[in-house]
Amino acid sequence: MSDKNTRRNTAFWPNLTLLTMCALFVFACSQHGKFSSSTEGNSSSGLWKFRNEPVENNLANSGQNKTREEAERRGKKFAIATQGEGATQAAAKMIELGGNGADAATAATFAISVERPQSTGIGGGGFLLYFKKGMKAPIALDFREIAPSTAHEKMYQDEKGEIILDKSLTGAYAVAIPGLVAGILQFHRRYGKLPLTDVLAPAIHMAKNGIKIYPELAEAIVEEADRLKKFPASQSLFFHQDGTPLKVGDILKQPDLAKTLEAIQQKGVAGFYGGRVATAIVETMRKYGNKVTKADLQKYLVKERKPVAMSLQDYQVYSMAPPSSGGTHIAQILGVSQKGLRASKGPMHDQNVHLTASAMQMAFYDRARYMGDPDYVKVPVAQLIGPNYVNFLEQQFLPERARKAGEFQSWPEVEKMATKPESSETTHFSILTSDGEAVASTQTINGHFGSAITVPGTGIVLNNEMDDFAAKVGASNLFGAIGGTNNLPVAGKRPLSSMSPTLVFGKEGPIMAVGTPSGTRILTCVAQTLLNRYIYGLDLFNSLSTVRFHQQWQPDKLFVEHPGFPPETTARLQKLGYDVELKDLGCRIQAVENSDGTLIAVTDPRGEGAAFAQ
Repeated sequence: MSDKNTRRNTAFWPNLTLLTMCALFVFACSQHGKFSSSTEGNSSSGLWKFRNEPVENNLANSGQNKTREEAERRGKKFAIATQGEGATQAAAKMIELGGNGADAATAATFAISVERPQSTGIGGGGFLLYFKKGMKAPIALDFREIAPSTAHEKMYQDEKGEIILDKSLTGAYAVAIPGLVAGILQFHRRYGKLPLTDVLAPAIHMAKNGIKIYPELAEAIVEEADRLKKFPASQSLFFHQDGTPLKVGDILKQPDLAKTLEAIQQKGVAGFYGGRVATAIVETMRKYGNKVTKADLQKYLVKERKPVAMSLQDYQVYSMAPPSSGGTHIAQILGVSQKGLRASKGPMHDQNVHLTASAMQMAFYDRARYMGDPDYVKVPVAQLIGPNYVNFLEQQFLPERARKAGEFQSWPEVEKMATKPESSETTHFSILTSDGEAVASTQTINGHFGSAITVPGTGIVLNNEMDDFAAKVGASNLFGAIGGTNNLPVAGKRPLSSMSPTLVFGKEGPIMAVGTPSGTRILTCVAQTLLNRYIYGLDLFNSLSTVRFHQQWQPDKLFVEHPGFPPETTARLQKLGYDVELKDLGCRIQAVENSDGTLIAVTDPRGEGAAFAQ
């Protein structure tokens, strides 16, 4: 889905109970000396220690909606980047009201659930990394959806063992038990300062009073019209009475969702996993054939995971652990790439692309072999990112040609490598504060509008996260990722993910929070952002705006976003044996950083997000 050069105007909420709010459009857009746009280039002072080699001017910038002046903000107190203007403003308002980064993250979560119903919401799940002063390392919260009690390994196969098309994508059998509300409320209860009445107020107002339809949402409604019209509550929400889809500039009001958010505001998790809302979810699932129970909802548990830790130059990087494959494979890509990259040549040099693409290919082969829910299968993270195996991967790089997908059959089993004991459609936001708080969270309902089911009377769009399981061994999902035995569906199991909320630490604490939507491309886009910033020495805006590429073993193609590599790079890569194909990768990086005390927020210039700093 392409972005258009149009920015959305969100309808904002009136005064909060007990708290007087300024007009948030003015709050977000006025400069009043508290933040400013910037056209500064790289900074190599203070916290940053980049290589001193000049980077050749061979950067290719992707097709962009935003200029630096629109995409970047700088301040001293906090920095926020999200995929929605309303979400960014809600988060900023919490800090203005005396809240902290956890309050801001919670407000952003529920606001973006209203703003981006096509890609996230309380009918989904996600991951979150959080750090504040006093912690030895960041915590990682896993509120990924889980398979219901009706799930089993062959649920998407017919009697002959063939995959039943669309069963894991549309309708009740596509839905996993949502975890977002449980995860975010647990996070807020432990770390937030403000009451839920204040933190959920922006989202409730947006749902009641409406948001203007923006290009990405309008396009998604058109693209998914056939699926959405299968379910009356979805049709009535996203289409006019004559059956035509809501278009850019129309107002989307979600009064039923506002009532659900009010129930959560008043009752906490019980407002979602019990009472009227839980009954409606179960009845809707059963109506469309999947006999889930209230016990499926009530048994949901949030998991705290140990983040995957890795080194990049002089920095420590933390990213999400399984059931996300993101952190593990980012560590592999960085580990294999960083020593051999020719920093002075820049990220578009053919040998640099070749090495990084090869590292991506190796990582995705391991993803298919090993990754899954660690509560159900052994996932050898320490071996996969350990020095022995990473050194082995480095030695497998073929400088003279691209490795073909079929050449991996003789790859050794990683368990035999000695090591120490181990430790798409989506959305992401990143927050840093001057107090040393850092939040990175990626959240999703999987494909556009998830299962396409809206639960009547609740406004909840249910996910289609079951498609992230392997329908059978060797089958591919919505994003073309190959599934292995470890990722077959089982009741209570969490499907494999690529979501990669990531934090970077210098000697003084957190210096970057970063992440993106877009399925399997998430981990390669995050890895490239880190390489651009810390190996090639690009500033944050250029680290985000430079053309990205993606190789995931199967299909055996090197995808590159428009406008593509420089012509001479493409020619050299094709000579090496790459099948180069132009493709919108869909990544919309949201990043914030601390550069020598200046907090910088950048929203991906390709998208319709918003950055704010003060």
